[in-house]
Amino acid sequence: MNKKIIFGLVALCGITLSACSINSDINDDKKFTITDSVGREMELVKGSYKKVVCIGAGALRLYSYIGEANLLAGVEDIENESLTSRPKMFDNVARPYVIANEDVYKTLSSIGVGGPNAQAAEAEKILSCDPDIVISEYEDKDKADALSKQLGIPVFTVGYGSSGVFDAKVTTSLTNLGKIFDKEEKAATLINFISNSKKEIFDKTATVSESNKKNVYIGGLGNWGTTTYLTTAKNYEPFKVAHINNICDAEGNLAKDGIQAIEKEKFVSLGDDIDIMILDAASVKNIKPLYKKDNTIFDSVKAWKEGKVYLQMAYNSYYTNLEIALINTYYNAMVVYPDLFVDYNIETITNKVTKAFLSKELNTDIKSKPFSYGGYQQIDTSTFFN
Repeated sequence: MNKKIIFGLVALCGITLSACSINSDINDDKKFTITDSVGREMELVKGSYKKVVCIGAGALRLYSYIGEANLLAGVEDIENESLTSRPKMFDNVARPYVIANEDVYKTLSSIGVGGPNAQAAEAEKILSCDPDIVISEYEDKDKADALSKQLGIPVFTVGYGSSGVFDAKVTTSLTNLGKIFDKEEKAATLINFISNSKKEIFDKTATVSESNKKNVYIGGLGNWGTTTYLTTAKNYEPFKVAHINNICDAEGNLAKDGIQAIEKEKFVSLGDDIDIMILDAASVKNIKPLYKKDNTIFDSVKAWKEGKVYLQMAYNSYYTNLEIALINTYYNAMVVYPDLFVDYNIETITNKVTKAFLSKELNTDIKSKPFSYGGYQQIDTSTFFN
């Protein structure tokens, strides 16, 4: 027989034996059926995925809480701060998952541009990274099916929900990622940490009588770069957890639940009743020019005149930074009920929370970001916006 033919047969047998060996590692007990956040049921193999990509706002963040960074085959350009040409709107704001993993992200190939202005999967770039699973935050069933068919690999969708870190959808997403990547204990530990933190805040503030509650206004919420002091919320989840009286919950102040802009005239009319004002750092860069143009914009606000204005960290930057949302909840409770949290330190809490989520203490890194404006603090109303 021709030596080339013999060699080819040997090689083919080798490939076949290798494939059989690989398949033998995938035991039936590793296979499981799972439903993603858009209701797609699929069969996956626990712990078998070694090359992962995450697409869409917040997908990489959720993965980073549970999965290993060294399994990533590529990242969106917005996550790789070593690139010159890329979306840079979040570079100066704290995204803890990027801070914790930036050294890894800088070494990875592009799977697409990403960012708020490029919310579409780039199949060719994803294929070039040769992943074996995609974790997606694009919550569209048909598009997920189409992308999975185009790539020839599973596309599993995760989601956040409307209540941020306390949302049941977050719990489900973390649980599902734990199953997929054989990190169920890690997922359960993090979910328990969130639940216990919520209970701690809830229980400590539950005994405050209605007569002792102050009226609090939360401003500057919403997407990074698009918000001002007028962007607030009705039924704001952190306030509900901490039993804080949200002045915007009163009938007639806002038309619907969730983050939205309050009318300027309505804000002014509430001013005398606002005992404490908390501003999200996402709004500061937009408030500053408004304040320079008219430094009387807060003159109607009791909290401003009495120096009861506080800064919390921006938690929405390429979707929700869940650990910052949890830290903010602690901070909200601390500034509204200081006597109940006299033994608490926000820097210690920040390190505790980021370690639980990302295995690193990141207080200093978060505080040092330019658009953190010095971190959690009571604002000096005479100088802060000057």
